[in-house]
Amino acid sequence: MNRFEFATAQRIIFGRGVMRELPALAAEFGQRTLLIIGSRPQPWESRLSYAGFKSIRGEPTVQDIQSGVELAKQLNADVIVAIGGGSVVDAGKAIAAMSTQPGDLMRYIEVIGEGKPLEAAPLPFIAVPTTAGTGAEATRNAVIASQEHRVKASLRHLSMLPRIALIDPELAVDLPPHVTAASGMDALTQCLEAFVCARAQPMTDALCLDGIQRAVRSLERAFQNGHDLDAREDMALCALNSGIALANAGLGAVHGFAAPIGGMFHAPHGAVCAALLARVWEANSKRVQNHAKFDHIDALLGGDAVSWLHSITQRLQIPKLSAWGIQDSDLDEIASKATECCVRPCEN
Repeated sequence: MNRFEFATAQRIIFGRGVMRELPALAAEFGQRTLLIIGSRPQPWESRLSYAGFKSIRGEPTVQDIQSGVELAKQLNADVIVAIGGGSVVDAGKAIAAMSTQPGDLMRYIEVIGEGKPLEAAPLPFIAVPTTAGTGAEATRNAVIASQEHRVKASLRHLSMLPRIALIDPELAVDLPPHVTAASGMDALTQCLEAFVCARAQPMTDALCLDGIQRAVRSLERAFQNGHDLDAREDMALCALNSGIALANAGLGAVHGFAAPIGGMFHAPHGAVCAALLARVWEANSKRVQNHAKFDHIDALLGGDAVSWLHSITQRLQIPKLSAWGIQDSDLDEIASKATECCVRPCEN
């Protein structure tokens, strides 16, 4: 067995209703909380005490992170709390990290910057996901869009793993079906890719297989009935498992293509992954030399993973890539940028 490492969030709290514990948890780090939220007001906001807040509309940009860092410094924030989807959690993670660094973002970000390691410990960060998708509550990187470069790149360091990941499946009950579908397919993609990744290891394999089985039995149920809490709980665990797995094993071609597509077009990350998954899995399954893991996935997905993936993509009404403005003439640039992105093993 090859050498491997395993790291995840310092503390994971999972369960229905655990959102009620957030005020006391944040207070353990100090009284000046910077709250990072999405664009839609949520009922729990009035019950939280915070020194200031920043709203993230869509996937975080370089400018979002820079303005968030300025706000954190103005407030002299003790702790960053991010409540929202993967984009919001990534923004909080990056703001917490950059608020303590001596250099600017371009010194540390990959692909478009120097990719230097962080030089100081981030501010304490609490991640509270409200969608079951990216598993960002358990990853060590934050994906940031550069409008100037038309690409997404990661800020990445082991110290960026959240101090606390607070996962309450009840927070997802009011998600629109199309968001449930796209985010759930992203979580499934991450479990599948981390399972067959070259850096997979026994601990990530166990998490991936558990996550895949939960998605098989619950993704479509959550899509059809958002208030099915058993299904929401399964998908929250699938997403958490996928985040832990990708942080330790890496990902694959679906995410390799999703990164440049997300930078070039106003296309949600989960929707892009969902549209790519069946086709990419089909292409990979024809080219691998060791079919054991692909055969295992076939067995979990009714005997033919490719057919199952194509079928659920249709049942969940996943839009095709053309819905986001992607044309044949864009493919060469996407492929070139994907190659550049994946010179290192893809983690998100």
